[in-house]
Amino acid sequence: MPHHVTPHLMFDGNAEQAIMFYTSLFEAADIVQLERYGPGEPGEEGSVKQAEFTLAGRRYLCIDSPVKHDFTFTPSISLFVECESAGEFERLYEQLSEQGQTLMPPDDYGFSTRFAWLNDRFGVSWQLNLA
Repeated sequence: MPHHVTPHLMFDGNAEQAIMFYTSLFEAADIVQLERYGPGEPGEEGSVKQAEFTLAGRRYLCIDSPVKHDFTFTPSISLFVECESAGEFERLYEQLSEQGQTLMPPDDYGFSTRFAWLNDRFGVSWQLNLA
């Protein structure tokens, strides 16, 4: 039986930027560990070899992949955020959607009075819901 099931995000050279951005958005966020590739290692020197960070108490892992892939993130898997206030919802939507792509603009969709779905500038998909 696994001890933890942890979301693992694979970036293509901008993992550190994403980590800094994500941890700036949430009060209960922290960079737990960040290890970079050194000289002679398979990844680009200075890029993220392995990192761990937390958002709202949930643990995430991420890397800058040293291998180039023909795929990236997809909205089939998304980070779902229950916002406690309209102000929090609007702030997160504004910041996450900047240079990203809105999949469902903020609106009342029947199942929620305020909901939005977007891909951020790094390609990670987020669903925002006003609780």
